[in-house]
Amino acid sequence: MIRRGLVMLLSTVEGVVVSAQAENGQAALHILRTTEVDVVVTDARMPVMGGVELAAECAQLHPRLPVLLLTTFDDDALVQAALSAGASGFLLKDTSVEGLVVALDAVIAGGMVIDPRVTRPAVQPGRTGESPLTLLTRSERVVAELVAEGRTNREIAAALVLAEGTVKNHVSALLRKLGLRDRTALALTLYKGFRPDGA
Repeated sequence: MIRRGLVMLLSTVEGVVVSAQAENGQAALHILRTTEVDVVVTDARMPVMGGVELAAECAQLHPRLPVLLLTTFDDDALVQAALSAGASGFLLKDTSVEGLVVALDAVIAGGMVIDPRVTRPAVQPGRTGESPLTLLTRSERVVAELVAEGRTNREIAAALVLAEGTVKNHVSALLRKLGLRDRTALALTLYKGFRPDGA
């Protein structure tokens, strides 16, 4: 029911074409072996094969194919598993159609999107361990949070009124400072709210 409703809604959005739909991750994976798509939108929890496993399989089959997971609940373990599996985004199912379209555009452009309601625990006090944000300067923290939201360098540059090259340098610097390999690792680290190993 949710899948059909989502397909109907997306079909009304200009520029969005629903190429295929599947009842579970295994069926989706079968379709992806023969059908070329720009992005996969999947429920995090499904029978046979869930969204996290599908994201991991897609990372092997189509490394550049973004996978956006939808879920009803803010589940720490599920979000961490999804990001570790290679998912490009994680949204709650009550996200508006407009918000979903923005997220689709972001992940297709190579960004990462995590619903702010899901990432909020990373910067709240009271979590065990020290937030990685304490290692960053104020400007690095702003850039880091925008990266974790899935913003591209160009979008961050526009938001902060900076040159795109300056933003790129900031991102590279903060990844080195935190001992992280890429933007996905940054989003995962900020979500966990812990200092990365070796930092």
